[in-house]
Amino acid sequence: MRLTEIWRRKRPTISFELFPARTPEAATTLERVIDQLYYLEPDFVGVTFGAGGSTREGSRLLVDKLLNDRGLEVVAYFAGYGLDPDYIHLILEDYQGLGVENVLVVRGDPPHGQPAFKPHPQSFAYASDLMAFIRPEFPFCLGVAGYPEGHIEASSLETDLTYLKLKVDQGAEFIITNYFYDNRFFFDFVQRCRAVGITVPILPGIMPIFSLKMLRQLAKLCGASIPPFLEEKLAALPEGDQKALQRFGIDFATEQCRELLQAGVVGLHFYTMDRSQATSAIVSCLRREGLV
Repeated sequence: MRLTEIWRRKRPTISFELFPARTPEAATTLERVIDQLYYLEPDFVGVTFGAGGSTREGSRLLVDKLLNDRGLEVVAYFAGYGLDPDYIHLILEDYQGLGVENVLVVRGDPPHGQPAFKPHPQSFAYASDLMAFIRPEFPFCLGVAGYPEGHIEASSLETDLTYLKLKVDQGAEFIITNYFYDNRFFFDFVQRCRAVGITVPILPGIMPIFSLKMLRQLAKLCGASIPPFLEEKLAALPEGDQKALQRFGIDFATEQCRELLQAGVVGLHFYTMDRSQATSAIVSCLRREGLV
């Protein structure tokens, strides 16, 4: 079912992001995570697509498993950086054959650890170019990424919003945002989107705090800031106490979700990092409270 139709029937939705396993050990862990998250009855699950097509087969297998074996609705991410149009068309035809109805279109980044990788000369430099190519060719419900604090490469928030508006004008039907730790960034982002005529559903991304190392690494990589009030709360935790950090991370994200839901968001999209404990605890708590 198309996401736009799901949101017409039910709000708020709960959804999870998963990425394909790259090792046998990770595959075993992912199977366990899927089992645990499946029983939370998500409205849909997003499956990532590795830079430069690096997880093409793994992404396809995971999409097929979730969609056709588990009966879950899937949003297949597609990162087109460096890929030629024929290759892109082939992958999307394959997804269509699996029964995929929803695709999140992102530019993607150069593959890590592949210094010899060279983009195809006909590859698309921007997600807006990729959108313009896909929209006339396929009937997918297409979505794009949004950045409440601005894309890490954007020269300004205004420029970033201009490109987002372009992607919507080219046919994007929904937006899934990067994660954030201060809801004011999201509320301001939505207000700015509406002010420039972006009317499609905007789904906030939620990233629970898994570890301090991951928190700081992802903040640098994704451009999501760690606000001072969060730094203060983290500093007050017992040093080196991972269980205390995990409990705090669950409580912090749960309160974040409460505020977003009370403000009327269309749903919550959890970046699980292929883990289930924190997301399960948060969603279970919100359901006990009758919020989702």
